[in-house]
Amino acid sequence: MSVFSMPLSIRWSDIDANRHLRHSVYYDFAAAARMQLLSERGLTTEKFEEFAIGPILFREEAIFRREIRLEDKITLTVELYKSTPDFSRWSLRHTFLKEDGTLATTLSIDGSWIDLNLRKLAQPNEYIKNIFSEFPKSIDFQWIELTKK
Repeated sequence: MSVFSMPLSIRWSDIDANRHLRHSVYYDFAAAARMQLLSERGLTTEKFEEFAIGPILFREEAIFRREIRLEDKITLTVELYKSTPDFSRWSLRHTFLKEDGTLATTLSIDGSWIDLNLRKLAQPNEYIKNIFSEFPKSIDFQWIELTKK
């Protein structure tokens, strides 16, 4: 599957005192892109409610390379770059690219699933597995195995 991408509209309220994109806005844009990616592929909030399962994050990290300013035209991409074969644990990479292709920021997350009733880690059902198996994968994608502690 091809890379998921979406254009970003930088708002005045997204800019900090240094006249560049406020650090927390990167995380907000990444979350919005993830939810759009999930929703477009059929994992809507209604489906999560129906299955009583939802995505959770263990880690969220941004690496800032270039400033993003108010007038910059930015494209945000999302790719799966690691996963267990059953998609119970996964990692997504969000890439913020300037109009000329310059890498501005990379934001990576490690996630899993939570049972919304039991409030414990959950295994994804077949519907979720099928959707995740079709996610756009990075060129450095790798399958991972869980290690028991």
